[in-house]
Amino acid sequence: MIDRQHLQHVVDGKARLTSQEALDLYHHASLHDLGRWSTAMCNRIHGDTYRSYVIDRNVNYTNVCSARCTFCAFRRDVDDHDAYTLGKDELKDKFTELVNLGGTQALMQGGMHPDLPLSFYEDLLQWLKAEFPTIHLHAFSPPEFVEFVAVCELDGFPTTAPGKSHELPAEVWAAKLEVIMDRLQAAGLDTIPGGGGEIFAKPVRDRIGRGKATAQQWLDVMKCAHRHGMNTSATMMFGHIESIADRVDHMQQIRDAQDEAIANNWAGKYTAFISWPFQRENTPMGRLPNWDRDSGLPFPGDDPNHPQYAKVLRMSGATDYLRMQAISRLFLDNVHSIGASWVTMGPHIGQLGLFYGANDMGSVMIEENVVSAAGTTYCLDEALLCRLIRSSGFTPAQRANDYSFLKIHDGEQSPDLMVDDWSKHRVEQLHQHGHEDDETLTQLTITSPDLMS
Repeated sequence: MIDRQHLQHVVDGKARLTSQEALDLYHHASLHDLGRWSTAMCNRIHGDTYRSYVIDRNVNYTNVCSARCTFCAFRRDVDDHDAYTLGKDELKDKFTELVNLGGTQALMQGGMHPDLPLSFYEDLLQWLKAEFPTIHLHAFSPPEFVEFVAVCELDGFPTTAPGKSHELPAEVWAAKLEVIMDRLQAAGLDTIPGGGGEIFAKPVRDRIGRGKATAQQWLDVMKCAHRHGMNTSATMMFGHIESIADRVDHMQQIRDAQDEAIANNWAGKYTAFISWPFQRENTPMGRLPNWDRDSGLPFPGDDPNHPQYAKVLRMSGATDYLRMQAISRLFLDNVHSIGASWVTMGPHIGQLGLFYGANDMGSVMIEENVVSAAGTTYCLDEALLCRLIRSSGFTPAQRANDYSFLKIHDGEQSPDLMVDDWSKHRVEQLHQHGHEDDETLTQLTITSPDLMS
């Protein structure tokens, strides 16, 4: 039984959802009620006038990775023919284009490269800050930091094989992480993205993220960043082998970590939570069969001891995505922003996300390589993104990384209002690192929202 009075207290900021209550909402609340409650909570936090977006670029500086994540179609080994690490000339072209498009941020992530020294990353950050001082560097997810701890040679600290930093004594691991964080922040790192969160539950993570950061390592990297005064984001990838309880547990750990940052008055916090469903195309895990929802049998992912555990997928569609996003807004009462994931779900479901707890539409997509390698085919420019926000009844606002507004588009010079004929409006193909003759390269183009089905 859902206690509607209690839910109203949650919406009003006077009560919290427990994990069990979040599970009850997932299983028993109507999608309409979840949208209504999460929208009311979003409006309390952000008002009901503006919804935001950012102009940034996903720069995947290398696709070399020592991890063996079964959900990834992007990674390559060092000696693969299509392995790459971007040089400064390529990076300069990408960042120059970003600046010319009015961009303010670069989301820079790569694989967990086993051979790059810490000086590579320091030089990269220092050079980018010198060349492009207006660009906020939102870079290096927790798994990358965990790999830095493993393989980077620092005076006074041991190294391990790639993916084996957990073999270091805990106090050594933590001390080395502090030094690395200090050095990269001094070199120009501004904030840390929440990539690599996936699902924290160990039975799931052990199967889908081989050689990657453990849940505790992921959280410890973020805790270190918060102590250093850097904000971070948090993410969750669901809709594969996990249980619904695993999803709620994941959010509980994020909420607990944010409570700790607030209680200790650390200058850094989790500023946003973004979740999205697993994209199966071209991935090892994607070859698993789908769970038969009509079989009457329980989903094996609900019981780690089930003989079919991790052998079938429970994929998530639009309804499940909106349900989870709404619950994340209600549950994560101490996280400022909830982002809609139109990149994986498509523009119109992303737009619907604005009525299921999201206050932010994410980024104009100039470049993306990781999700697109797994089959995603969506790309929007600034005018289209603004149009999606405005046609939802809100005023679009370009934001900074801290979610402060840089531009409020309430006049005739707004990007969407300057388009005379949407039937002729087209978005250029999304930039992806690769060769034009690569038959596996996915091309991403989206037209006007009025022309999309």
